[in-house]
Amino acid sequence: MDTIAGFFSFITTPVSWVIVQFHKLYGAIFGPDTGWAWGLSIVSLVILIRICLIPLFVKQIKATRAMQTLQPEMKKIQERYKSDKQRQSEEMMKLYKETGTNPLSSCLPILAQSPFFFALYHVLNGIASNKKVGVIDQQLLDSARDAHIFGAPLAVKFTDSADKVASLGASLTDVRVVTALMIILMSASQFFTQRQLMTKNVDTTVKTPFMQQQKMLMYVFPVMFAVFGINFPVGVLVYWLTTNVWTMGQQMYVIRQNPTPGSKAQAAYLERLQKHLTDAKKTRSRGQTRAVKAIVAKGRDRNEYERKFINGLNKAGLAAQPDGTVIVSETAVATAEDGSPAVGGAPKRQQPKRQSKAKRQAGPAAGTGAGAAKTDADTDTGSGTKPSLSKSEDGAATTAEDKPAAAAKNAKAKTGSGNQQPGQGTRSKAKSGQRKGQQRPKHPSKK
Repeated sequence: MDTIAGFFSFITTPVSWVIVQFHKLYGAIFGPDTGWAWGLSIVSLVILIRICLIPLFVKQIKATRAMQTLQPEMKKIQERYKSDKQRQSEEMMKLYKETGTNPLSSCLPILAQSPFFFALYHVLNGIASNKKVGVIDQQLLDSARDAHIFGAPLAVKFTDSADKVASLGASLTDVRVVTALMIILMSASQFFTQRQLMTKNVDTTVKTPFMQQQKMLMYVFPVMFAVFGINFPVGVLVYWLTTNVWTMGQQMYVIRQNPTPGSKAQAAYLERLQKHLTDAKKTRSRGQTRAVKAIVAKGRDRNEYERKFINGLNKAGLAAQPDGTVIVSETAVATAEDGSPAVGGAPKRQQPKRQSKAKRQAGPAAGTGAGAAKTDADTDTGSGTKPSLSKSEDGAATTAEDKPAAAAKNAKAKTGSGNQQPGQGTRSKAKSGQRKGQQRPKHPSKK
């Protein structure tokens, strides 16, 4: 570890200078020789480094999701060129180039943070060895050696002997308890970070070897931290515990606000987003607009949760637009993607119900007196239309002009045959099976 730290000694001076500046600030509040001043200086160094690494963290998220998307294609290449490893590597590189994916992008935050980690280890190791490092002079060196965090000096390790611990004014029991507790918290935070990534922010519809690798790392990383942690000084344990807690909180925020498509986190996010849009009737932030725009752009390639989100908006009377905005659907017929009618949209046009044959043959004659009067009035108007033909009971066809005479003839023929049903008017019902209007004469051979 000392050899690796010496390799990164070029960054030791900047790291020690940052620590000294934070120590001046916190020393004025808590005292220059207290563990709080030196401990908070290390924590502030971590926060400063992680803020600078946020752009790399964003690239890591994009690279990880791109790798998850490419896993099915990579599996096909491996199966197709199973016996030709060189061709397999060439096709893999070609796939990375076409999609603009870099497998090393997912490791960028760790690679960029490692020089600061080893530089800090070199500084704290110099404090433990009573050596000047960077801009830390003898006065600051003595102050750092006297600083204790919960009874444990900054420069001691879990494996240090009792004599060395006693020379720094501490007991071996206090050092072992503090370092063991910090190692447990460091490993637990790493395990929880990886676990929430696997259980909430992974597309469960795609089963790939990448998921198996991530699941394995979920158990490997905490063990590595526990093994190497016993050789870290207390100050380095403070650094590593702080960066693990920062990573856990940062990942929780990303999972909540920008989840992986198809994951359980996306289902929870879209459910919250649908509720907010239903209440506000519009998008309130750029993040919401960006999420709606991405879902609309997918079209038929949406996953189950995204289709459910669009259907929920439609049923609430809202329509998602291609630019990411949401409008109230008033005139358009809003239907959900599964074919069900939307609640907020215009009512769907209903087809007229088909009548039975008997009702169609009865026609207006089965109506009430008001309906018959309307029909007669329409017939008597001089609208220029052709006179309609009707059939009397004796089978003779009559026109509208002959209707009064035909009605009088029919009334005379029905005298004494019983009362006429109300609403029948002057028109007679056609016999069952006969067509209305003039009948064609039968052929002489068929009489």
